[in-house]
Amino acid sequence: MPLVTSKEMFKKAYEGGYAIGAFNVNNMEIVQGITEAAKEVNAPLILQVSAGARKYAKHIYLMKLIEAAVEDTGLPICVHLDHGEDFEICKACIDGGFTSVMIDGSKHPFEENIRLTKQVVDYAHSKGVVVEGELGRLAGIEDAVNVADKDAAFTDPGQVEEFVSRTGVDSLAIAIGTSHGAYKFKGEPKLRFDILEEIQRRMPGYPIVLHGASSVIPEFVDMINQYGGQMPGARGVPEEMLRKAASMAVCKINIDSDLRLAMTATIRKHFAEKPGDFDPRQYLGPARTAIKELVKNKLVNVLGCSGKA
Repeated sequence: MPLVTSKEMFKKAYEGGYAIGAFNVNNMEIVQGITEAAKEVNAPLILQVSAGARKYAKHIYLMKLIEAAVEDTGLPICVHLDHGEDFEICKACIDGGFTSVMIDGSKHPFEENIRLTKQVVDYAHSKGVVVEGELGRLAGIEDAVNVADKDAAFTDPGQVEEFVSRTGVDSLAIAIGTSHGAYKFKGEPKLRFDILEEIQRRMPGYPIVLHGASSVIPEFVDMINQYGGQMPGARGVPEEMLRKAASMAVCKINIDSDLRLAMTATIRKHFAEKPGDFDPRQYLGPARTAIKELVKNKLVNVLGCSGKA
C-alpha cells in the first residue's frame, strides 16, 4: 500500500466519532514502536515530522523508514509535516514525498495567515497533497514552537468559516486550552469545549486538529524523577478529555511529548540499573517497547481508532 493522505481518514473518523493518532517521529525505534502498535490493533496512522526532526535525521532517512513501515505493516499511513513555518519548507516536503503538510501561520495577523495558508494550499493541491492550517495560538515549547502564556490566544469561532473558505485548507488546528510540552496546566486541567462545539455547529463535518495533546503519563514522569531527572509539576491533558474531543469534531490528535517521556524514562531506568552497559540495543529496545505499549493504549482507549484501518 502506498502512502495516503488524511482526507479519507478524517471523513471516516468524523462519521465514526473517533480520532486518528498523529505521532511525531525522530528515529528508527520511534517509527517501529508506533507502527508495530498500530499493526497489532489495525489502526490508521499519521506519522509527523517536525522541522527539527527533519534536520536531525535528514528527510531521506525518515522517508525510507516510513516507507519500510508501510511495507512491513500494510497499514494506511499518512506522512505529515508538523508546524511548517513558511512556504519553502512546505514545498520541500511536498516535493519530497510527504502526503500532508501543516502551514502554521498563527503567529501572523489574520490576513497574512490567510495569504500564507492559501499559497501553500494552492501548491499542495496541485500535487495531490492535503494541508492543515492553524487559527489561534497554543502556549508552550516544543522543537521550534515557543509561545509564552501571554501570547497564547483561543481560536475565535467567528473567524473559522472565513479562514477555511478563503484558504481552502483541508483541516484546521485550533486552540482550546492545550499547550505544547510537558507543562500544560498550572491549575485544574480545562479545555474550552464550548469553542469546539461552536465550531462544529458552524462547520459540520469539517475536521479539527488538536495540538499539544500529550497526557504526560505520571508513570514516566515519576521514573524520570526517580532516576535523576527533574520534572516537578509536569501534567498534561487528561485522557478522558481527549476521548471527549475525539467523539466530537476533532479528527486528528497530536502526540509527541508522551513519546519522548516514555523513551527517556525507560533509558534512564536502564542506565540506573546497568550503569556499565554500552550496547545501544540493550536500552533502545526497551524504549521501543515502551513507546509501542503507550501508543497501543492511545489507539485503543483514548482515540478509539483501533480496528479502523
